[in-house]
Amino acid sequence: MIKQKQVKLAMLAVLGLAFNAVAQIKIAVVGKTKNDTFYEQSFHGCQAFAKQHKNLTCIYEGADDYQDVRTQVLIVKELVEQEIDGLLISTTDSTYLVEGALKEAKEKGIPVITFDSDLLTQHHAYRLAYVGTNNFDFGKALAEVAKKYKTEPLQAVCIQSGHQTTPNLNERIRGVRHALFGNDQQRLSATHGWREYERCPLYTMGRREDALSQLLNIIKQPKPPIFLAVAGFAQFNSDYIEALTPFKEQIANGTLTIVSADTENVQLQALAKGLSTENIGQNPFAMGKLGASLLFDVITKAKAPSQSQYFLDYHYCHQANATTCTTNH
Repeated sequence: MIKQKQVKLAMLAVLGLAFNAVAQIKIAVVGKTKNDTFYEQSFHGCQAFAKQHKNLTCIYEGADDYQDVRTQVLIVKELVEQEIDGLLISTTDSTYLVEGALKEAKEKGIPVITFDSDLLTQHHAYRLAYVGTNNFDFGKALAEVAKKYKTEPLQAVCIQSGHQTTPNLNERIRGVRHALFGNDQQRLSATHGWREYERCPLYTMGRREDALSQLLNIIKQPKPPIFLAVAGFAQFNSDYIEALTPFKEQIANGTLTIVSADTENVQLQALAKGLSTENIGQNPFAMGKLGASLLFDVITKAKAPSQSQYFLDYHYCHQANATTCTTNH
């Protein structure tokens, strides 16, 4: 009886060791917000890569409701103290993130890859590489779409963004201004036949209710400017379709133009109904998959990324191709 018990305990010990071997590597995927299908897709990309490696687990985290720089730092700090093996993160505030969490991650030897939103150039020592869209070019692409809908000799445009310190969104604004005004500096008045609407840029902090409210306030003006959103917050709002339905005819006849970043399912549903003019989408799933792959190589092979930046492509969606222009995971 005692011998059987000893054998049983030995078997359990072996199984325990096997389990630990399988689940030993943990990569955390941290978006700017957690309740966002964009970052959920990046997490799914990490999970898709993890299916090929039984010893890899992906963890998903982020601020619950909006782009809260303090919450993001607290979450990363906690993950670092839990001794994750790698971090894949979209930056909300570069300085705050580095000072509050990434310096500690570096001290502990935890490799960091940024995705979607990179650290500022002066902070690149705290990440190994960036995976995502070339955000300056993405801003230029959004502006080129807006140019097609210019109806005035001096056309007004209203830029909507998220948090004022977010690196990728600020890069997109620079790209928009470069393409429209020939200058990517601070808010510009009138040049090259374009002007920034007097109440813009608008900053939403990633709050969807605020984003939709800002959009509605602008498009209800007698002569609304072209509304150009460098992030899709207003369209992520579940009330967007109902709120924009009264403006469908204006969008159709070109007296109202809404150009937005991102092509999540909820946005494509609105686009198919003619409640957005055009959308340009990114590849968050690929960001998560490639980012996880780069981290896995660092963790298991001590193989550093061969590039500092891995730029992924983007795609164009309009009403006619809204159901076929991309695949969301």
